[in-house]
Amino acid sequence: MEFREVQKQAGILREKINRHNHLYYVLDKPQISDPLYDSIMRELMQLENSYPEIITPDSPSQRVGGKLSEGFTQVTHRLPLLSLGNSFNDQDFMTWYDRSASTLGCHDFAVTCELKYDGLAVELTYENGMFVRGATRGNGTIGEDVTSNLRTIKSIPLKLLGDAPNIFGVRGEVFIPKSAFQKLNDQRLSEGLELYSNPRNTAAGSLRQLDPNITARRPLDIFIYGLGYADGTVPDNHWDTLEYLASLGFKINPNNYLALTPNDAIKYHAAWTEKRDDLDYECDGTVLKINRFDLQQQLGSIGREPRWSIAYKFPATQVMTKLVDIRVNVGRTGSINPYAILEPVSVGGAIIKQSTLHNENYICSKDIRIGDWVVVERAGEVIPRVVNPIKSRRNGKEKSFVMPKSCPSCNGALIRHDHSVKTICVNSGCPAQLQRLLEHFVSKPAMDINGLGIKQIEMLISNGLIHDVADLYRLKKDDLLTLYGMAEKSTLNLLKSIKKSKTRTFTQVLIALGIENIGTEMANLLTNRFNTIESLINADKEDLLNISSVGPKVVTNLMAYFENQSNKMVIGKLCDSGINLAVKSAANQSPRPMLGLRFVVTGKLENFTRTEMMSYIEKMGGIPSKTLNHNTDCLIVGEDPGGKLTIARQLDVKILTEKEFLTLISSKTNIPT
Repeated sequence: MEFREVQKQAGILREKINRHNHLYYVLDKPQISDPLYDSIMRELMQLENSYPEIITPDSPSQRVGGKLSEGFTQVTHRLPLLSLGNSFNDQDFMTWYDRSASTLGCHDFAVTCELKYDGLAVELTYENGMFVRGATRGNGTIGEDVTSNLRTIKSIPLKLLGDAPNIFGVRGEVFIPKSAFQKLNDQRLSEGLELYSNPRNTAAGSLRQLDPNITARRPLDIFIYGLGYADGTVPDNHWDTLEYLASLGFKINPNNYLALTPNDAIKYHAAWTEKRDDLDYECDGTVLKINRFDLQQQLGSIGREPRWSIAYKFPATQVMTKLVDIRVNVGRTGSINPYAILEPVSVGGAIIKQSTLHNENYICSKDIRIGDWVVVERAGEVIPRVVNPIKSRRNGKEKSFVMPKSCPSCNGALIRHDHSVKTICVNSGCPAQLQRLLEHFVSKPAMDINGLGIKQIEMLISNGLIHDVADLYRLKKDDLLTLYGMAEKSTLNLLKSIKKSKTRTFTQVLIALGIENIGTEMANLLTNRFNTIESLINADKEDLLNISSVGPKVVTNLMAYFENQSNKMVIGKLCDSGINLAVKSAANQSPRPMLGLRFVVTGKLENFTRTEMMSYIEKMGGIPSKTLNHNTDCLIVGEDPGGKLTIARQLDVKILTEKEFLTLISSKTNIPT
């Protein structure tokens, strides 16, 4: 290749890498996979290694990361947070090892082996044993101050357990566990919200929220993987330093390993290549570091990379296969969920035959068709998903997907609300969603029926003893004794718990019905406005929208639920069984000085747990809420109230201490607003 052609090719690669750096690091919207990005970067570095004279100061190989996002204070790192060079096979690793050994003049150094987490790199700074500042990596030299957000991560110690240097920093990776990510998406699915694409981008977006309260609701976690600047005495090697940091209270990955030979390091990587699917966090390789700090200093760094450490990437987990069919199933809230039937293919060591397609919008936006060749990956290295179709391989026989008009389980009508990505079946007697609905119905926030677990519910349904939630109240002792594992004592206890649930409040019964978007707060709002189930059923759209915080989505869900004849039948059966479907009359009630007021609780209380206080507020007629906004009437504060106190002052929300709150209640005085 001629020199001019080399320069031209390098320029094209730099432009491409810079664009994808911007998409990935600044916008958090990557458009290519990590393996493809790595291959482009590797091609550029091979050119620059062969022709050093073409290296330019603005080359991606000469810097750590992308540009900073706006909206946060900038923090200058005392020591740069460098990026790592990559190896993709044993030969690459041994080339790095032999080169290091040659430079050091020795071959007997140990290598610390760690897993390479796929999250967001941060540095935490401590002064006199207290956490004072946290920043993102940014461009390696300057990061973003996200201290308030990092304080919400419970695995980050705010005060250290032992003696530490007066001022020092640690480096770590913030991530979302795969199990927690799945629960987060399940919750968003039940609320009709767009699903998050993957744990890494969700963790990055959560940590960069301007409101720490939003960050606090995300299941963020962290692993500390090293020491930064330290003003004091620390161990002289990386392995002992990790153990020292663990003793101070930091979360250190338990799978770290000290390899005494390069072959040990290769075996470590090979073992985790096979076992990576067992991990509850995204991991795309291993990180290998020369253990002794004096050897690290001797090797130094070059450009964007330390010469004493290297990343060893796992094989890519994206593959191509054919999408044979698109089918749907019914979720626990009645959502109609499309999924792909695939020609069996191995992805990351597992045979994949089916894959999620999320919702109708996802299919349409990516133009996925039945019969397409598609790219499949294990999202979060657990959940198979179709990434995109390969349109160049189409032959004209592909078919577009059409969402069914009726429920595939009960043949009932389906609805899709405006601005929602979900199509749902609103029939509460639908067999496909009955089991999940029963699990919700008997849960503690709802009817609180003990003795009915998943297995018992499955048996009740499969034996034809239950066709809807109201049938629970028609169960007889002889019916239950016919079920496997149900002895006389457990049967009597279950019947006793079912009978006791008839005393649950109207609010709790409304929660138990499982109406979309009707949780504790919304149920309180509705039962404070409508005293009986009849008045709620007969309410028109205007009546409902006049209630503060009740929006069009909630109204649509309510009206669709109550218009369904099978749901009306269930409510009638519940009423006949003696279930409480009305607010008790004022003559039978204790004083309710907080009637209709919304409360948020923050900090550690002296006389109540947080849950007990929420229950007490509800008993007094108030509406307990976890969200502080302009609709909040009062914030009750205990010790260490955190950021909610500041927000309440900004919103001019009334603030009461626990003592002030109890004094007002004891005097039976309405809470002033």
